[in-house]
Parts: sequence; C-alpha cells; structure tokens
Amino acid sequence: MTPRTLVDIFRNLADMPKPDLLLVKQGGKWNPISTMEFMDRVKAVSSAFESLGIKQGGRVALLSENRPEWSIVDFACQCYGAVLVPIFPTMVTDQVAYLLKDSGATVAFASTSEQAAKILAAKETSEPVTQALKHVIVFEASSLAGTTPYASVVETGRVAYAADPSAFEKRADARVPSDLATLIYTSGTTGQPKGAMLMQSNFVSNVFAGASILPIDSSAVALSFLPLSHVFERCIEYCYYYRSATIAYAESVDKLRDNLSEVNPHLFGAVPRVYEKVYGRVQENLSKSSLAKQKLFAKAIETGKRVTALRAERRTPGFALALEHFVYERLVYRKVRAALGSRFQFAISGGAPLAKELAEFFWAVGIEIYEGYGLTETSPVIAVACPSAWRLGTVGKILPGVECRIAPDGEILTRGPHVMKGYFNKPKETAEAIDEGGWFHTGDIGRIDEDGFLMITDRKKEILVNSYGKNVAPAPIEGFLKGHPFVSLPVLIGDRRKFLACLFVPNFENLASWAKENGLGSLPMENLVEEPRVLALFQAAVDEWNVGKPHEMLINRFAILPRDLTIESGELTPTLKVKRRIIDQHFKHLIDEMYEGAGA
Repeated sequence: MTPRTLVDIFRNLADMPKPDLLLVKQGGKWNPISTMEFMDRVKAVSSAFESLGIKQGGRVALLSENRPEWSIVDFACQCYGAVLVPIFPTMVTDQVAYLLKDSGATVAFASTSEQAAKILAAKETSEPVTQALKHVIVFEASSLAGTTPYASVVETGRVAYAADPSAFEKRADARVPSDLATLIYTSGTTGQPKGAMLMQSNFVSNVFAGASILPIDSSAVALSFLPLSHVFERCIEYCYYYRSATIAYAESVDKLRDNLSEVNPHLFGAVPRVYEKVYGRVQENLSKSSLAKQKLFAKAIETGKRVTALRAERRTPGFALALEHFVYERLVYRKVRAALGSRFQFAISGGAPLAKELAEFFWAVGIEIYEGYGLTETSPVIAVACPSAWRLGTVGKILPGVECRIAPDGEILTRGPHVMKGYFNKPKETAEAIDEGGWFHTGDIGRIDEDGFLMITDRKKEILVNSYGKNVAPAPIEGFLKGHPFVSLPVLIGDRRKFLACLFVPNFENLASWAKENGLGSLPMENLVEEPRVLALFQAAVDEWNVGKPHEMLINRFAILPRDLTIESGELTPTLKVKRRIIDQHFKHLIDEMYEGAGA
C-alpha cells in the first residue's frame, strides 16, 4: 500500500521478506539480519518503552554510529509515538548536553561505553538534563554505573509484546501523518543548533517521491557509512526500507575501502569530501606512474568528458569517438571503477556542493553520481538528479510534489509536504524561516535553468562582501581550488577586506609523498608548509584560478595550515561544512598576517 507514515514503511517490509535485509560485520564476517528478525526487534524495543516511562510525544535521544540498532530504535519510536533525537557520535559532551537539555529527552540510547560516558557527563554538568533523563541504555556490554544493558530492554519488550501484541499494534495504528517523528538539530554554522521538527508526512513525501525516480529495488545492496544522525543518510535509508533493499553497515569511514570490496554494493550516498578523497587517491597513484601512463590517463579522461557531454544532451557519440571510448574503457575506466566493486551502479551526493570538475571526472570514468540538494528543514530533498534527468553543474530537477521558486534577491524558496513543522520551542526563528505563504527560505542562492534544472551558486549568509561593497561567492572559487592535487580544503577569506585571501588545508598524503621525493621528507609539517617550493605548488593553484578574473575575485595572498580542520575543534560541522566564524577565530594570527600592510 502507498505509505502515509513511517509506520506504514515499516509494516510494508513484511510484504517482501528477505534473509538479508541488513548486513553487519562481526568477528571478521558479514552477518545477515532477516526482515522478520528486524521487525521482531523493533516490536520488542517499542514494547519496552512504556516500562521506561516514555510518554506519547516523549523524546528519545540516540547517540550512536550506524548499526542495526540505530534503525531499530528509530522505527520503535515511530511505532510507539515517541520523537527520536539523533545525536552525532562525533559530538563532545557540551554539545550532547545542549541537545539533551533543549529536547528534554527522558531516555537516551548509546552505542558504546565511550558514547554513554558523554551522556552521563552531560547529566553531571546540566541540572535540567539530570531531572529529565531517567535512563541511559547501551547497545554494547558496559560496566558504567547508571546505565542499562540494551539486551535487557529487548528482553523486557519481548515479554511485554508476547503478553499483549495488540498494545503495540494499537499504538502503531494510532500514528498519523502529522505526528512528530524526530527533532534533528541543524549543524549550527552560526549560533546555537536549532531542533527542526520533522513530521511523519515530511519524510514519507520525500521517500515516495525519491523512490519514484531513483532505481532502487529489493535486489540492491546499499552501503551505509554517512552518519544516520544526518537527515541525508536517514532519508536514503528510509528509501532502502521502502524498496526492501539490503543495507550493509560499514565499519567506519576509515575502513570504507575494505568494506566496499567486501560488500560489493550497488549504490551508496556520500558527501563531497568522500568523493574528493577518492579523487585524491587516484591522483596520488597516477603521480607515481610513468609519464606515458599519465598522458594516457589524461587523454582517457578528456574522451570520457566528451562522451558524457553528448550523453547529457541525449546524443550518441560518432564512430571514432565511440571506438576511442571503448578502448579507454578497457585500459583505464574499469580499473578506476574497480575500487567500488563489480556491481556498482550509481552514487548519490548531498550535504554540500559537489564541484563540477569533480563530477565530470567521475562521470568520465563511468561512475555516475547523482547530486541532490536540500536541508534538514526540508527532510531533506528539494531537488535531485536521476538517470532520466541529470546535468552536471546542477542538482537535478525539483522533486515531484515539491514547489520551488527563486526570490528577487536570488534566494531559493520552497514549499510543500517536505517542509518542517518549525523549530522546536523557537517561534521567532520559525517565523523567520517560513513566511506567511508557507515558503521556506533556504538561505541558498541559485537559479533554475530553462530546462528546469536547479543550480546552487552560494550560501546567502556566506557571500563575502569586500570593503568596496562587491559581493563574492566563495563556493565556486573553493570548488575550483579543490581540483588541485595538493589541496584538500580551501577556505576563502575576504569579508569586509580589500582583497581575497585563502587558507589552504593541504592534501597531507600527496604533500608527504611529494616531500619525500624531493628531499624534504624529514621536515615536520609545521616547517614543510613554509618551504618555498611547497608555497610554489599552492601559488600555482592560485595563479590558475586568477587568470582572467575580475579584481574582486583575485586571490592575493594565502597561507597553508599544518593540520586538518576538525569537528572536535568546532571548525567543521558534523557534516564537514566549514564554520567560517570559528576559522576566523582560530587562525586570526595567520589571517592578520596575510592582510598586514594592506589596510584591511
């Protein structure tokens, strides 16, 4: 049946049971969890909620990496009528305390003792959290005082369900589309995080529309590694459940390369940083090849781009180009694709803009990446590319059932069943985000082309305004610079300044290899980034950008950071977006040095 709630998506799983709905690696082996086993665990956990004192509409926090228990607790909440509050596993105690306090969670689930310790520490530092939070439940065995084993909760729930299955069914039957499903706290690039209130109908409308255009079915195996705490991965996984696809939970991002070869997935979702790192590894391996192989690779990529451009226009390559492409398929393309496995079909990119140059490279070698666009507040998809409608440099067409228009100042506005109910306990912020006409103001700048493809040009709030009043969008410039083999992450500086400058996080792997080959391998990174020959590498990237650019878009100075930006330091959000305000604070000395004597 057509789902109206997330409960319907859960119940519909029984119509297409399979022995391997989920895959999880334990003891060096990928073990399956069947559809019936998964559904039984959801019913057990949900049936235990009453004994934990959870009320209808009560908040349940979840601090965990991706694993089967994450979805089990989520669906248990949806069937019971509780509101899930996901917390990123990378968050520190202060951040955890804020979310627990603001949401008023009464029960918290944690994956490990380490994650549970953050919750217990939050209770000690916040009186409101202490008063509200009654139970801390840990998935894995834990000796921490003040915690409850997950296994005992499951057992309590099994007994309760067996005694009265109708109690679970009645609560599940009572769920309606307008019920609050979750509070997802925005990343907070500025100010404190806000809890976006997403309803059952928000997710279901997105899932139904997305699944109608993306080729996902019950034969597919998807690899899950983006945090389920983020709305992007969570919505994708609802699509997987809706289509009864198999979900394999990666051990970690660090083991992604191994897990890809072991699982051999058909698809996955990722943020641009993942694709950037894959591209970086390809470039590093290429740099160690002979000059002849490098030239062959460059020609192959150029040919692949030409074929992709024709495909985008629904045109067929001529005989000569098709033959050339056929040869490179055997010599180059399939070797690059081999890292993703033999069954790979497509990937989805979201969470941040994917540089067009990066997308062109992957499509050139036959790795189809469908970029999407949305926000936490839109649950999340507004637009997404798909096999029947894609154009590189855009985020696809507007999702069916979604309204989208461009405001006079260029801001993207959207309206429809995907837009959140509002921000939790923040009526003022809600009114600022959703106008009287029901249009949600995204804060992003973009345009819709003549064929209906949406292009994102920048963040409204991140546009740099120089001291001459000229507006500069950092995203296109940073996107270009990311294509340089020695650049991992560029951060453009220039708001209220006379000219643009840039802080570079180098690709440490590539830089270390280069240093070793050029007799600088013994230098610590702090000294290496100040070496004249290293500075020349980055100057080349800047010079390449500066060619033919107007004065306000020229990068005049730069500095190279000796370390990566981190989530723990507050420099990146949990979804790896740069917090420019924090960067300005942490690297003030470097920024000031770049503008010394410039009257900035």
